Amino acid sequence: MHEMSITQGIITLCLEHCNGRRVTSLEVEIGELSTVVPEAIEFCFEACSRDTLLEGAQLVIIRTPGRGMCQECGSETPLTELFGACRHCGSGQVIIMAGEEMRVREIEVED
Repeated sequence: MHEMSITQGIITLCLEHCNGRRVTSLEVEIGELSTVVPEAIEFCFEACSRDTLLEGAQLVIIRTPGRGMCQECGSETPLTELFGACRHCGSGQVIIMAGEEMRVREIEVED
């Protein structure tokens, strides 16, 4: 399960930026086209944060929808899979513009 190592990376990043203060919440953005399973991140977070400054912190996961630009018709199109077709013309020549993200957007710490 690669979500365990991803979750450990999230915690390490937060610890590097919290300046020794307790983290009360964090917001993580995960693209719908990424290979990351949000439910698995939630499951791993409790175990990985135990005995750290993130223990008990609220984890908020924001899903970013997939979006692409069709190279045939020039339309922006929603994507639900990595190699999706344009919903306007059916072309498979679509460049992904959003949906592969995986990032920590915000960390809230105690004063």
